[in-house]
Amino acid sequence: MKISANEIKPGMIIEHKNDYWNVLKTQHVKPGKGGAFNQVELKSVLKGTKLNERFRSNETIEKAEVDEKKFNFLYIDGNNCYFMDNSNFEQVEIPKSITGEQYKLLKENLEVTIFFMEEKPISMELPNNIECKIENTDAAIKNQTASSSYKPALLDCGIKINVPPFVEVGEKVIIDTRTLEYVKRVN
Repeated sequence: MKISANEIKPGMIIEHKNDYWNVLKTQHVKPGKGGAFNQVELKSVLKGTKLNERFRSNETIEKAEVDEKKFNFLYIDGNNCYFMDNSNFEQVEIPKSITGEQYKLLKENLEVTIFFMEEKPISMELPNNIECKIENTDAAIKNQTASSSYKPALLDCGIKINVPPFVEVGEKVIIDTRTLEYVKRVN
């Protein structure tokens, strides 16, 4: 299915240069001189290589035909993550390498979307926001400017993010799974 280059979004699978690519990041750029374009970071589904590509706004791209199904996370064993289809209780395993760092955010019974191409799992999409607990962070410094002064924090899942100075150890926060950034604190 053909789509406009402006419609490319993170998480999509596209066909480009005789390969299938997972869209990691997109940035729409409108320079002062010349036409607008979409700067896209891609990762090959089959080879694992990365590519930065620039698509002009008037270009069309072939969106890959993929099947998507909802699964619940069960457990991680070695290098694989295991999921169960709630409709027929069928299990599927996905190598950690396909998930990137996202496997660290998996929690028991979390519902995820798994994308299949020719019956083979090729990528996974988590819910946009997930709740995590702050495992470790620096103490807030008094009289520090409030404008965009973030401090590093380690989440209970092992991922490092930046959080506002008022967030303390042991508190729960919501993070965006697409960008791995702090969204808000949970009371």
